[in-house]
Parts: sequence; C-alpha cells; structure tokens
Amino acid sequence: MPRGWPFALLPAVAVISTGCGSGAPSSPPPGSTLVHALGDPDGDGVLNSVAGLPLLPRTELAPVAPVKRVLATWAQVSDPHIVDEESPLRVEVIDRLGGSLTSSFRPQEALSTQVLTAAIQNVNALAPDAVLVTGDIADNAQSNELDWAITALRGGTLTPDSGSPGYVGVQETDSADPFFYRPDIDAPRQPGLLMRAQEAFTSPGLTAPWLPAVSNHDVLAQGLVRPDAALGAQAVSGKKLTRPSEEATNLARRSQLDPARIERLLTSGTLGEFRDVPADSKRRPLAQGEAVARLAKAASVPTQGPLLMYDREIAKGIRVVVLDTADRTGTSVGILRAPELRWLEQTLRAHPGDQFLIVSPTPLEDTRGGDQAFKILDRTPGVVAVLAGDTHRSRIRPHQSATGGYWLVRAPSLADYPQQVRAYRLVELTDGGRALETWLIDHAGDSRQAGSIGLAGVSRDLAFLDTQGGRPRGWSGTLQDQNATLYLPKRRA
Repeated sequence: MPRGWPFALLPAVAVISTGCGSGAPSSPPPGSTLVHALGDPDGDGVLNSVAGLPLLPRTELAPVAPVKRVLATWAQVSDPHIVDEESPLRVEVIDRLGGSLTSSFRPQEALSTQVLTAAIQNVNALAPDAVLVTGDIADNAQSNELDWAITALRGGTLTPDSGSPGYVGVQETDSADPFFYRPDIDAPRQPGLLMRAQEAFTSPGLTAPWLPAVSNHDVLAQGLVRPDAALGAQAVSGKKLTRPSEEATNLARRSQLDPARIERLLTSGTLGEFRDVPADSKRRPLAQGEAVARLAKAASVPTQGPLLMYDREIAKGIRVVVLDTADRTGTSVGILRAPELRWLEQTLRAHPGDQFLIVSPTPLEDTRGGDQAFKILDRTPGVVAVLAGDTHRSRIRPHQSATGGYWLVRAPSLADYPQQVRAYRLVELTDGGRALETWLIDHAGDSRQAGSIGLAGVSRDLAFLDTQGGRPRGWSGTLQDQNATLYLPKRRA
C-alpha cells in the first residue's frame, strides 16, 4: 500500500443493533446486518450506517414455506489470523511483489487480537448453541499467536506484544519504505496506534461451546513452510528481513518463491538484508501436532490421532462434523486423505437420522480429496451444508445430490474487510421441511471508543481501505452470498 493514500478517513460509526430474520426477537443482537449495515455509498472511504440486507430466499433446492420453529443457532468465526506482527518469521517486504505471498502485510495487522475480541462480544449477544472457529486461528504457526488466540476465545487478559515492550517493525515512524502505512504520520493518521495495540486488555471469552478447526496458517509458517530447526532458530532470533535480495525479488515476481526458497530467504544471510530486533523465545514455531493438541484441550474436543477431526451434537439431532484439511507438508492447498475419508463416512453412518453440518476449513471443491468427500456426502441423507473458511470470501452455492442436495457456504474472515462473523439458524418449516437461515454480523469495534473495542473499530476502517483486501476484491460477495434463507429439500432415504 503506497504511502500517502489518496483518501482521508473519519472514525466509523458505531455498529447498530439489528434484527435477525424470521422469528427474530424484538431486541435483536448487536451487529446483525439484517436491519443495519456498514457501507460507503458516496465513495469517500468513510464507513457509515446504511440499510440492512434482509434474508433473501434461495429456492434452488426447495420452495419457500413459513417458519414453524428454530431448531439450532450457531455462529462461524473464521480466519482471525492472530498475528505477531513483530516476528522475524514474517516477510512483509516481499508482499508487493505478488506471487503466493500477497497480503502478507495488512495495515491493520497489529490489531488482530482486538478484532477477535470485538467479534466475540457480538457473538455472545447472539446466544448461540455453539461457535465454529474454522481455521487460520494463528497467522504464522507461532506459540505466542496461539496463546493469544486461545486466551481471547476462552476469556482472560492478554498482552499482544512480543520482543521488548512496545512496537518494533515495518510500520515504525522512521521506516523509509514507502510501501508500509505508518499510523503516526501517514493518512489516515492514528497517533500512538501501534503502542496502544501492544497494551494488555481483557477478552470476555465465548460463552457458548466453541468448536475449532485447523488450517494451513495454524501449522505452517506464513501458511506455506513446514517449521524446522533452522526456521525455529530464526523465529526466536534478533534478526528480521528488511530488504530481499535481487534474486529473491525476481523469484517472487515470477511466483517462484516456493516454501524451500522462503525458508532460505528467512534463514540465509545471502537472500536479503536483515536488521536487529528484540529476540523472544515465545515466538517459537509450534511443534508438529502441537496446534491440534492445544486447541483440542482448550475447547474440550477429541482428536483423531494427529488430526483435529471430531463430531459434536449441538442440538437434538443436529450434528457438526469437523474435518482437518491442513496439509502439513508445506502448501496452502487443503487435503483429505483416505483415512480421513473413511472416518467421515463412518461418522455419518454412526448417526442415522441426524442432520449434518460439515465443517471443512478449506472449501471441499478446492481441496485434494474433496471430490471423494462429495461422493460420501451426496449419498448421505440429512446433510444440510458444508461450511468453510480459508478464502476470506462470503459465498453461497447450492449443491445437487442423489438425496436432494445441500448448501456450500463460505464465511468471511476477521483479518480482512468486512471483518464479519457468519450466523446461522436451522429452522423447521410448516410443511415439515427445513431451511438454513444465515446472515452476517459486524464485530463490536467502534473507533470512537477507548480500549480494545476502539482499536477493533480502527482495524475495520483500515481494512476497508486496504488495496489488497476484501473491498477491492469483492470478498463481501453478492447480495445472495450474504444474508439468505437456504431452503432444503425434504429428506430422502
């Protein structure tokens, strides 16, 4: 993002409490986009309150019918990318070159813990039966990042700072690199933002049971590189890459900066210039299987050996089935291997008569082995939806099957604009059918306030203006990808 952005930014307005679809309570939970949303209709770069987006009927699989009762309510928090923005493992300096590491720098990245906490506040107001946390919980597979994320999700006081107290990194005021936003002096000015971002604050934690999944950033450095001894030494060192060599620059521009070369870039003195930064042992990369073990323990969910796969009934006859699609070998592309597919089929067969919500951190249609998973789901009665994250994009598509079909739903991320959570209600209809209501919830961030909530509001303002983020790429999706009632075919045997 070039310095001297061609816009000015005023504080975003407070998120307004809004309604939540058919049968909504008279005092709707805050943040719902069904009645009020945030937008920029005049194109001046300033978010304002705009009219909400009602639930649009999606009838590709079944016709409309009135709602009789609510069966379950849940939320999906996806891709918070809790980041240690001061880490020596980060490669912000090659972000602008394109290739596989675009968006490795975000102007709002120092505020990831505050955004997650602001999302938790509005999710709690929804009073869901469960909360799905669908991967890329950490950004760089570091121990301190996972610590901060778990503390935010469970509740407690966290200090999102590493190295020495205060901020040391590419956004410092004296940075000579024109790519990086310096909040103390660049527009939109936020004096003292980075110092405030490192201060301790308290998260209320989720009040409902939370069900985590892992994705590539939870187990791989930069979401691409399998940590080894050399990378571990670099993570806890006092050396940070400040300028890539001409060789690394050319590789990045040709999209040839593969995981092996990224590791060389970070750990070799021959592929760039480095600066001294405060070292920190808490930045160590997570050991193989550690992310799974720590998340499973924190959320009180089981594992399947080294994989975070399990099922959980969240309401009578409504079962969440969580898959593990993270490829630990060093790629961002998801994978489902033969043993995982067998486990999926056995789990579905073990609960005949249930309605199934399949959680796949990466969309099944983009996952190696996903075609085999679809074959299993297509012949299983009771599949309601496949809920995914990873792409940072809101998207809803119908999927036809021999049993009538189900829905493929992707949630937006908290890392990029619009920094929203997806809410769901499974409802019974008067004709005996079912429908899945889904809508988006803004987090509680308000840049007019002090503390973590104010910082979360600033983060959303900056994310809205990020030229590599969700706004220019249309990650909010079309109207049909946001708030909708997804009618389901009546169950076939």
